[in-house]
Amino acid sequence: MNKLKSLLVAAFLLVSVASFAQTGTVKIGYTNANYIISQLPESRQIESDLKAHSSQLEKELQNKYKTYQEKVEVYKKGAPTMTDVVRADREKELTTLQASIEEFQRNADASLQKKEQAALEPVMNKIQKSIDKVAKENGFTHIFTAEALLYGPEDGNGFTDLVLKDLGVTPAPKGSPAASTATPGATTSPKPAVQNAAPVKKKK
Repeated sequence: MNKLKSLLVAAFLLVSVASFAQTGTVKIGYTNANYIISQLPESRQIESDLKAHSSQLEKELQNKYKTYQEKVEVYKKGAPTMTDVVRADREKELTTLQASIEEFQRNADASLQKKEQAALEPVMNKIQKSIDKVAKENGFTHIFTAEALLYGPEDGNGFTDLVLKDLGVTPAPKGSPAASTATPGATTSPKPAVQNAAPVKKKK
């Protein structure tokens, strides 16, 4: 998820406007897209939706894993008295269940990533339009992402505040929970935690 958000941020945070060609002067600013997203009202709804989606997937995965563990215990207890045919059938069933768990987890990761991307893209587009507008109105020739900046004024020449003002957002006081620079999905990455299921060892 974090990789996806990084790609989305990198894709839109380099702006070069026509004023440079007209005046020959350079005015550089930079901003933090993650911070801007965290200040938008819709970010809370996005985070809530992603958490709910992730919880649903994790609950289903945990149920699958619980079923698998129960069947493993039954197999272990009954294995010494099983015929070869029955033992082979149970081992095949357990292998199939284990493969199902692994496939579900892959699909769950992909599902949440897709949902996060769909939720963030409109917000990114909204921010990009504001960045373009603010940069042109204030004579900025280049805007960079703060994460890639090695040195510069702490406020990025005030560009982030100008963008937030254009978006109609009053930033939360520094140090408050709402001032976090994390994007909505940063704390809801869909990693349904399930231990690796131990394969059943066949008796020789």
